[in-house]
Amino acid sequence: MENLVEITRLREEFPISESHISLNHAGVSPPSQSCVVAVGKFLEEHANGSHSFEDLELVADVCRTRFAELIGGRQQEVAFVRNTSHGISIVANGLNWCKDDRVMVATSLEYPSNVYPWLDLEERGVANLDVIDTPKGYLSFKAIEKAITNKTRLLAVSSANYATGEVADLQKLGDLCRDYGILFCVDGIQTVGVLPTDVKKMGIHFLSADSHKWMLGIMGIGCLYVDSEIVDHVHPPLLGWRSTTNRWDFDLPLFDLVKDSGKFEEGSLPYPLIAGFSESLNLLSEIGVKEIEQHISNLLEVLGQNLSDLGCDVGPHSGVRRHILTFRHDALATDWLLEQLTKANIIVSMRRGRIRVAPHCYNTREEIIEFSETVKSLLLT
Repeated sequence: MENLVEITRLREEFPISESHISLNHAGVSPPSQSCVVAVGKFLEEHANGSHSFEDLELVADVCRTRFAELIGGRQQEVAFVRNTSHGISIVANGLNWCKDDRVMVATSLEYPSNVYPWLDLEERGVANLDVIDTPKGYLSFKAIEKAITNKTRLLAVSSANYATGEVADLQKLGDLCRDYGILFCVDGIQTVGVLPTDVKKMGIHFLSADSHKWMLGIMGIGCLYVDSEIVDHVHPPLLGWRSTTNRWDFDLPLFDLVKDSGKFEEGSLPYPLIAGFSESLNLLSEIGVKEIEQHISNLLEVLGQNLSDLGCDVGPHSGVRRHILTFRHDALATDWLLEQLTKANIIVSMRRGRIRVAPHCYNTREEIIEFSETVKSLLLT
């Protein structure tokens, strides 16, 4: 990843790098040119009548396979969803809940996508919610274990905290869920594509993530993974012609649900978006997630040191910092700092009163130094 030719090639995939320093991949990533071109090519061919149903399904199958390979699952365990919220809602509303089942979630830390579907279950009397205690502002393994009861059915967590960047130990949490016989549901949007994920090894039963962050894709398309061992226990909340084994016979209604995650795709798929998503996944595969993680780690090590030298409060601590860095400075109002960085064509975001920095594979050490120098100059004004 430090190879100059490789970085140059990658930067051609992201023309925004010619005018901006793009460091908001934990928010909205600019899509790769491979993605943009694939969407345009698909639409052009489709407008000319070039696609058969077989062609369309092949586009979808290739993308499912690429996503499955990225997370260590199997193609038949993957369904397309509109976004992360869509996938989590399928699980929440489709699982065969029993009376007195309980769900564990840290409502004070999680992104709303991983809170509201579970709160709604309690509102409707479907399942009960156990809020994981987080008095110190982070997810504690001990607090999770303490919250477990003999009625606990599911643990819902994010693979990384959207605001702080703290990465969850999914392997340790997965082992805990195995030990207690608990289902493990993960909002994976903040790590899939940037940190290695192995759903089988980690004991993850459900994982939802859409493509517009670390997977360098496009809004409106993502994937839901449902472990084949548990898929029979989840009924699709939405049903349509694609939900059944007789999906291509429109004249003979036969209500026999697909036996894998395909049953969660109720109708026509957004094939142009899938075509773009597939190419972004291919780009990640060509680079290698481990290589991406190491590259970003190197960049954040430099940035963290530079910002600390300027007197910034930098987080999260090095033990849980892998791809996202946040900071603030007592001498600078964070909203003002964000405004000034934006004027300097540096794209970052603000979460919970801190600037959040999230670089990716095409960002360079030189950009990180320029970012640090910009913050330094603002401190001197």
